Amino acid sequence: MLKRIVIFSLFLVPAFVYGQKKGNTVRTGKPLTSIDSVMVKQLFFSALHEKTVENFPLAADLFNRVLQTDPNNDAAMYELAGLKKLQKDNDEARQLLERATTINTDNEWYWLALADSYEKSNDVARLENVFNQLIRIAPDKPDYYFDKANAYFLQKRYDEALGVYKQIEGLTGLTDDLAAQRQKIYLKQGKVDLAATEIETLIAGNPGQIRYYLLLAEIYNSNNFNDKALKVLLKAEKIDTNNGLVHLALADVYRDKKDAEACFKELELAFAIPDLDIEQKIRIILGYIPKFPEVNAKASALELSRILTVAHPTTAKAYAMYGDMLMQNNKFKEARPVFKRSIELDDQVYNVQEQLVRLDLGENDIDAALKDGQNALSLFPNQAWMNYLVGVAYLQKKNYAKALSYIKNTTSLELQDRELLSQCYSALGDCYHEQKDNAKSDEAYDKSLTYNPDNAYTLNNYAYYLSVRGERLDKAAQMSKHSNELQPNTASFEDTYAWILFRQKNYPEARVWIEKALVHDKDHSAVQEEHYGDIMFYLGDTNAAVENWKKAKQDGGKSQSLERKINERKYIE
Repeated sequence: MLKRIVIFSLFLVPAFVYGQKKGNTVRTGKPLTSIDSVMVKQLFFSALHEKTVENFPLAADLFNRVLQTDPNNDAAMYELAGLKKLQKDNDEARQLLERATTINTDNEWYWLALADSYEKSNDVARLENVFNQLIRIAPDKPDYYFDKANAYFLQKRYDEALGVYKQIEGLTGLTDDLAAQRQKIYLKQGKVDLAATEIETLIAGNPGQIRYYLLLAEIYNSNNFNDKALKVLLKAEKIDTNNGLVHLALADVYRDKKDAEACFKELELAFAIPDLDIEQKIRIILGYIPKFPEVNAKASALELSRILTVAHPTTAKAYAMYGDMLMQNNKFKEARPVFKRSIELDDQVYNVQEQLVRLDLGENDIDAALKDGQNALSLFPNQAWMNYLVGVAYLQKKNYAKALSYIKNTTSLELQDRELLSQCYSALGDCYHEQKDNAKSDEAYDKSLTYNPDNAYTLNNYAYYLSVRGERLDKAAQMSKHSNELQPNTASFEDTYAWILFRQKNYPEARVWIEKALVHDKDHSAVQEEHYGDIMFYLGDTNAAVENWKKAKQDGGKSQSLERKINERKYIE
């Protein structure tokens, strides 16, 4: 609250220990005998020793014994007050300090400690007298005047605070701190012109100090005098064209004036200046994110993040931010080398490592995913998602043993992330299926669905493999139907459902679903075309069946029975 108060320290040996002059001291009561005086000194220094070695209970007891013998011992009151503060007994500490300042009115330390007590209890009204006393004791210390003015400010006694600032100006002349405090009061009073005058005076005395122009512009802009703010900032820009803060301030003014083009131009200029703090730039880019998916916002954030890498070419977080914005703009291929560069500059940021491996997999660059993923695991071996991603890469490479190893490791590292665990057991189901271990495959799929009953890919794959085996077709149909509800218009899911209906001999309904799959299929799937032929054969349209089998062959179909179906013009299991 009162920032200039000197913090009261328990471990400070005061300058008023025995043997030194005490100033204006008021003592009442019976004078001490010489024996009592010697005993008090011994008790006092013993108490100081115990305080120094942090034996606070004994120290407090000894200071109390001093006061029992010498009730007017202000030094013991001060020290005991410090120990009371340590025990969070601020009320008792305050009372002791009030007594000490009454007995010894000229001790600066006592008044500072009392000010600290009043500040802690938010007793602002009593602070006025404390600072009056401190100013009386040390009239050349500006800090005490500032604290007194601040106490007035907190009580909204603005004119009295301004009067104190006038006194300070007589001591120190006009300073930045004084001008800032005074203009704060003027703004509270709604006197924008006087607040501006304070800063204009500083500018007149220091015309090359850009910070004064920025402060003046902020006063104008925050009080809706945008044109005045703009005029001040344009003058500052002429003085220092490479001051990033000036360009940011200009961007703020143009934003308030609804001039988006000029605003963005100033941001570009600011971002290109290496001396402007990169953290401040990153905060500005992040400010665009709530506006996504607005196209202009995404494009602006992307361009600013690109400029960030030019201004800070050796800073990893610049490339990380650029990579993120490329991804937000669906520029996944361009994002990969940017994330790689970020990792080259600093490989200790796990999230960047994970993002790169995800992009590798998204681009179907499995070798890169394995290389980048294993590099990441050498640094972050216990990251569950990275183990999973590397396991998926090995699954894509058909190295099922290694895939199982990494994915099982994931399940031992992660116990809370239900979505990740569902994906892990789904992948384990795929691995076991490829290894022809149907029992373990089914068990893994079932476990995947316990973590997420709506895992569409698990539902689809599990259902399809059951249909291929001709097992539990009712369960397969139920799962497949649900996957299509979760992700409608997905060709592979529709094909699965059609095939299950085919295995259930529901050929008319199977035709409906296979035709949906073919409509939504963008890749001319040979499997789906072959399935369509199989269904049409059982619907009695042999010519349509053969025609689709031939399409499947043309599109790369490699099932062992496809050639025989075409030649013999009949369905072959």
